[in-house]
Amino acid sequence: MFTLNIMANYTYLTQGGYEKLRAELDELKTTGRQEAARAIAEARSQGDLSENAEYDAAKDAQGMLEMKISELETVLSNARVLDESQLDDSKVAILSNVTIKNLKSGKQVTYKLVSETEADTKLMKISVSSPIGAGLLGKVRGDVARVETPNGVFEFEVVDISIG
Repeated sequence: MFTLNIMANYTYLTQGGYEKLRAELDELKTTGRQEAARAIAEARSQGDLSENAEYDAAKDAQGMLEMKISELETVLSNARVLDESQLDDSKVAILSNVTIKNLKSGKQVTYKLVSETEADTKLMKISVSSPIGAGLLGKVRGDVARVETPNGVFEFEVVDISIG
């Protein structure tokens, strides 16, 4: 087992998260670029480009597409795929499942801490850079995390930590 130190220039991903981003990038580079080129060609065929709002919109959409492709390429080039079987569950780190108890309400909830690109609150996956995620990093069972959120300051007790 090893403990993971998060470094700002890396994006730590699960294998599934990496594959999802890779598939999205491939889709944008193929289908997305083809659709953008088709929209530009169609708008260009409508005449005078100096007063053609459809052409301007198609070029803007192409620029946004290329920016998204560039962002995904950067994330993937700096990605580190983590093997959950090698992570330490003695303290909260990325890919930890953390059960916390709100000390004010007594309510317990379990979150999985993931990278920003894999965060999905519907699936109870929160980013390690979110206020709660960042507040929990490095904590051990029994620790109390004091977390400042947009809704005020909350205190959470770390009830359990697991990997997987």
